[in-house]
Amino acid sequence: MTDGKAGDLNQCLGLAERLGLTADIRTVRPRAPWVWGMPLTWRVPAIAIDPAEAPGRPNAPLAGEMPDLVIASGRRAAPYLPAIKRESGGRAFTVFLKDPRTGAEIADFLWVPEHDALRGPNVMTTQLSPHRVSPTSLEVLRMSPPPTRIAALRTPRIAVLIGGNSKDFTFTDADITQFGAAIETLGGSGAGIMATTSRRTPPTLAETIRKVVETSGGWLWDGTGENPYRDLLAHADALVVTAESVNMVGEALATGRPVHLFRPTGGSRKIDQFLRGLEARGLVHPFSGAVRGDRYEPVDDTDAIAQELARRYARHRSAQARKE
Repeated sequence: MTDGKAGDLNQCLGLAERLGLTADIRTVRPRAPWVWGMPLTWRVPAIAIDPAEAPGRPNAPLAGEMPDLVIASGRRAAPYLPAIKRESGGRAFTVFLKDPRTGAEIADFLWVPEHDALRGPNVMTTQLSPHRVSPTSLEVLRMSPPPTRIAALRTPRIAVLIGGNSKDFTFTDADITQFGAAIETLGGSGAGIMATTSRRTPPTLAETIRKVVETSGGWLWDGTGENPYRDLLAHADALVVTAESVNMVGEALATGRPVHLFRPTGGSRKIDQFLRGLEARGLVHPFSGAVRGDRYEPVDDTDAIAQELARRYARHRSAQARKE
């Protein structure tokens, strides 16, 4: 359950998939004025959520029977968890990913990244976020021939994962010039570059990188057809990632291949702390036009989060059974 943001949805789906579950995706879209106070109004049921989206209302996102397990992410989704809990008579086990800024009481179980401050007996922290890219799934892709566009590239193949502007980072004209020059140097070294942008990538950045990559004989996904993101991860000998995306950095580390970061202008205390932690472990390297580093055991915290969720859910079900 999310408000539709791709990053939040992918984290929820990543956990559901590691648990072996098929998710029923629900999207909440609260209207004003209810959205203005979210999630801080969660303790007052009468005003916490948009009544048009209340559990049990016909045609609402939460219509139908209440779930046994709900995984939510995004602060707009947070107030719906207590409502589901009440509507289910306590049966539903509620999970929230990241810090809801309400306190830990809002859900039965919360996962937050280590660089957030929230702690509590129902809170689990890990350095990396949950995601949908498992080391096992990447190994399966490696066992099959790579797609034609990737197979045609020179080796070593370098995946370039390009994010974009966020509330904490901005790709300035100087950043775009610097990043483009570094990618040009990488292409000139003989590496085969395979790149992909995101929906946050500024058009000027995308066009700059496209020209550089294609001039070097590389390939930039143009947005047509299925996104080759996982194939890029699986068949990369090393990766370059823009550092504003915690999720992309975590997915790159699941490859077990050297990861290099380009930092755009800006920063935040939390993301800087996250990146410093990875640097201290030798897992990421700065990118200025060359790649280095050895392969390592893939780093992925999603399984550990899923296992802890499953343990707590089983304990909750046992407690519910005793009550019945």
